[in-house]
Amino acid sequence: MRVWFGVLGPVVARDAEGNAIALKGPRHRAVLARLIVARRRVVPVSRLVDDLWAEPPPGAVGAVRTFVAALRRALEPQRPPRAPSRLLVTEGPGYALRAGTDTVDAWRFEQDVAAAATLPPDEASARLAEALGRWRGPAYAEFADEDWARGERSRLAELRLHAVERQAEARLALGLAAEAVPDLEAHLAEHPWREGAWRVLALALYRTGRQGDALAVLRRARTLLVEELGVDPGPELRRLETDILGQAPHLDPGPVPGGAAARVWAEATAAYDRTVASGARTRLESTVGLLRDLSMTGGGGLRTARQQRVAAVAAAEELGDPELTARVIGAYDVPAIWTRLDDPEQAARVVAAAERTVAALPPGRHDAVRARLLATIAVESRGGRSPRGGQAAREAEEIARRLDDPALLAFALNGVFIQTFDRAGLASRRDATGAELIALSARHGLVTFEVLGHLIRLQARSALADFASADRHAAAADRLGERHERPLVEVFTAWYRALRLAATGRTAEAEAAYRDAATRLDGAGMPGLEHGLLPLALLCLRVAQGRPAPTGADLDWGPYAPWARPLVLLAQGRRAEAGAALRTVPDPPRDLLLEALWCLTGQAAIALGDRETMARARTALAPAAGELAGAGSGLLTLGPVSRHLADLTEALR
Repeated sequence: MRVWFGVLGPVVARDAEGNAIALKGPRHRAVLARLIVARRRVVPVSRLVDDLWAEPPPGAVGAVRTFVAALRRALEPQRPPRAPSRLLVTEGPGYALRAGTDTVDAWRFEQDVAAAATLPPDEASARLAEALGRWRGPAYAEFADEDWARGERSRLAELRLHAVERQAEARLALGLAAEAVPDLEAHLAEHPWREGAWRVLALALYRTGRQGDALAVLRRARTLLVEELGVDPGPELRRLETDILGQAPHLDPGPVPGGAAARVWAEATAAYDRTVASGARTRLESTVGLLRDLSMTGGGGLRTARQQRVAAVAAAEELGDPELTARVIGAYDVPAIWTRLDDPEQAARVVAAAERTVAALPPGRHDAVRARLLATIAVESRGGRSPRGGQAAREAEEIARRLDDPALLAFALNGVFIQTFDRAGLASRRDATGAELIALSARHGLVTFEVLGHLIRLQARSALADFASADRHAAAADRLGERHERPLVEVFTAWYRALRLAATGRTAEAEAAYRDAATRLDGAGMPGLEHGLLPLALLCLRVAQGRPAPTGADLDWGPYAPWARPLVLLAQGRRAEAGAALRTVPDPPRDLLLEALWCLTGQAAIALGDRETMARARTALAPAAGELAGAGSGLLTLGPVSRHLADLTEALR
């Protein structure tokens, strides 16, 4: 189970679905926080004892071990008895937390700030906004007085101040001087010794035509620095004051990066901010439209859009207007091709809000809005076992066809696709949905749904071993993605081409292509897709060749661990543990990897002689006898399902 840790505020831990993990008492939390401070390095037990107690009591070492044992149970509740922990590990004289570099908010914050330094102003501003949004309060808030936390708290606090100032500079570079002023004023109210911030604030005021205010700010800075720190302003502040008095030409804003388009954007958004009241309801609807476009830029844009979408829905609900809430929820009609949720907690909140809004809409009205809500429920219920998602998809499709609304029908068909995984062997049905989406979207200029249709057909034709057609759809998706600036398209087509190599037996090339494709997932903003996918693809490559599973200790299996673990343990010669692990393997989620995970389960069952599991796998896979296992994902394959069925049938004789 993947665990997320938060230290930018009170120390918290959450499971893969976003649920808080109970960390018991303050010393348990202190141990966890101390190990996070160590950044994956080993902390000796003796150091933990000294850090936890000013005067260690008798039995302190035993108490630390008890705390660690309790943390392990909380963080890895599904770990089999006596199996070694892979997250909170014992090593040498102490313990280390082997958290992924992207699972601790402070580490992700540092990565974002460092990355922003190399980005153009528009991307840097967005990346820094995302980074600053991770803060929930002072870092390691409940351990402010602990010596072991003090240095890390100070370092992170300083980095946060730096990020605020760099974001203001990026806004100035984008011609958004007026937007930078309020944040800088609030920043300096708390940190008046930051000379760099005074300089940027004065320049921002000057560029908005407020020369007098800019000079007043510089005078205030001089007074505060002298009175608070007993120092005169540095040369940059003094030079800026002289330049403002002389209205030096170099203080005027230069060309906005990106040319005329960027300038129009900067001026239009600044005007919108000035003229549309901050509490206006129209802001919410405008914001969702922006978030919809932002989500298709990949990386930080997708992550920010997903986070702010939930906030926008909550804000709409607070206003008590179900029709407004319905428009806010339904306007986010972002195509979904991947059937594993990126953030189950957020998806559940969107579904719950959509269900409440459907119930609150006046009867007999707003059919189009109702259909968008139902399509949203279908899309955001992906991978689940409740019949509600399928019901919502069918109802949304029926309304859209009756209204003859092409955009609405495209979104409804997306829901239909997402809900076509209730059993194995449905590639042909999904292929038909993809074909209709392509034709509909091409007629009505719905580019993003045309891309979706090609990706759906790429997946379906791969499952049906029709790689000539799949190649054509991959090429069409790439052309549309490049022409319309949809960078996420090439993530899927790169994985498809690795799958293509694997399906044609070019194993060494396929492995290299998988590793290359995996790098495209870094920062793509799709955690539901990236975690564990590379190890799973390599495992499928080996199983398809009859080779043992990879066993590297550094492999992060992500959400696929339950299905990989029996085969990994078998490869390590730990047969009894493999049998125990197989007995706990759940039925695979109803998603694009349904057949692949059943095949892995079936092969483990054959190796262990587990007849009951073999029979279950054969029954589940039988409808897909004519497909390639896993290829319907467009990502990986274990070869023909028929071969796995033959293996299972032979083993059951």
